[in-house]
Amino acid sequence: MNSPLVLGKTDARPLAFPVPANVYVETVVSVRHYTDRLFSFRITRPQSLRFRSGEFVMIGLPNAEKPVFRAYSVASPAWDEELEFFSIKVPDGPLTSELQKIQPGDPILMRQKATGTLVVDALTPAKRVFMISTGTGFAPFASLLRDPETYEKFEQVVVTHTCRDRDELVYGQELVASIVEDPLIGEFAAGRVTLYSTTTRETSPHMGRITALMDSGKFYEDLGIEKLDPANDRVMICGSMHMLKDVKERVEALGFREGSVSHPGDFVVERAFVG
Repeated sequence: MNSPLVLGKTDARPLAFPVPANVYVETVVSVRHYTDRLFSFRITRPQSLRFRSGEFVMIGLPNAEKPVFRAYSVASPAWDEELEFFSIKVPDGPLTSELQKIQPGDPILMRQKATGTLVVDALTPAKRVFMISTGTGFAPFASLLRDPETYEKFEQVVVTHTCRDRDELVYGQELVASIVEDPLIGEFAAGRVTLYSTTTRETSPHMGRITALMDSGKFYEDLGIEKLDPANDRVMICGSMHMLKDVKERVEALGFREGSVSHPGDFVVERAFVG
């Protein structure tokens, strides 16, 4: 496993272009590169920003008079004093091709509104909640796993994370492992969170797409749990468009109803997603 590159905090640097209206200018605090495809970073948090764990914001760089903004789920919980993000690197991407080069002290642009469907308010209470993710779709669940409200609403949390290679699973594995030691969340999460990581290319203990593992029953057998049931379970989905479509079709076939903040239901899908 490659050692991730971690960069620490430095002083902010000046902007080259004027700031668009209704945009915060924040500063990169730290950056960590996991692979040649994935990295995470933390930035300062505007004092006036309010968001619910699981929501996303629009992120951009001050590198043009009309900067490109993309939706990024906030990976840190609503109570955190900084904002954390988990990003893919796209060589020719209009934003990520430059975003992957950020250093501590660099400015980041962020629109002044958070929104999204992956919030616990969009689900009715149940015994278990399944958080199904691929790639950087794990980010909103990183936020929800560190929010006490998640454990007030659900007795058990099952998180799945599917990537091509093992190194791409490190972010999720380290985060879940750290929850028990967290002074705020540890007492809520102890014995209540299960992470199921799978790879689709490199050999690992669990291999395959999560939909195939669910269809075959191996997912449930590996964890020793009952199959999905709308009477007891709720589902949150974030990741590749292909995975979203496949999981949505499967849970709807089981009788799950899609929810929203105005009409809470049995499952929610985040469609505004980078990576």
